[in-house]
Amino acid sequence: MASITAFRVGHCTHPSCMVLKGSGLASRCFPSRAYLIETRAGLYLWDTGYAEHFRAATSKGVYRLYAWVTPISFDENESLHGQLRAHGVSPGDIHTLLLSHFHADHIAGLRDFPGARLMASQTGWDAVRGLSGVAAVRQAFVPELLPPDIADRLAFVESVPETALPAALLPFTHGRDVSGTGEIYIVDLPGHAIGHLGAFVLQDGGWTLLASDAAWVPESFQQLRGPSELSFIIQHKRAPYYATLNRLHQLHQSGNAQIRITHEDTLDYLPVAGRP
Repeated sequence: MASITAFRVGHCTHPSCMVLKGSGLASRCFPSRAYLIETRAGLYLWDTGYAEHFRAATSKGVYRLYAWVTPISFDENESLHGQLRAHGVSPGDIHTLLLSHFHADHIAGLRDFPGARLMASQTGWDAVRGLSGVAAVRQAFVPELLPPDIADRLAFVESVPETALPAALLPFTHGRDVSGTGEIYIVDLPGHAIGHLGAFVLQDGGWTLLASDAAWVPESFQQLRGPSELSFIIQHKRAPYYATLNRLHQLHQSGNAQIRITHEDTLDYLPVAGRP
């Protein structure tokens, strides 16, 4: 079965009430996490977190708005490729880098993995591929973060047929086995961004859903408490967002899968499975 190792790759800060209604104005830290998934088919990465490329790309032009609205903290020691090397994994060892969506805090490290196959939603890619300037910033997208050869390396999850998921994972019924081994199933988690994806990973201890930004804090899916309405200035659509949140809530109540979200700031909520 697969194993998951979580890496904290920089963080941003926001008032708590922006991500959870009624939680006050106190500033809250939101780590940006990437996940190494070790399977029988090889090593996969789920997102990249921040990288030094983000600072460079948001230091000029209209993209400075992104850095102004979302203050980040990133130290070179937090780079994903550096943390992976310390973990015994070189960038060239990565079989596939899976992208949950194209927001900058999830793709900033792509250029550090020049040999990796990339995989994402085609609808998500089609929504951002031609964007620049203010239109890009409105979708939290910074085109300079993309590697120049992305069109040659990018494959789409839609090319993998949907198959039935175990009944225990209801209300999720179908996924795409991108690993080919039954260890990683990609599912649609619409609402936060166009083409927003999650991944069910089968570990020895059971299923884990990497839910990306379908919620920003665990209280959201645990208590069905949404973010500030202002958040939908950058999030895609309110109705599918809450439909997805409701599905996460049902899965959480079932107890049949652990749910991990990218920006959760409580460390003991996010246990890490080490390399065997």
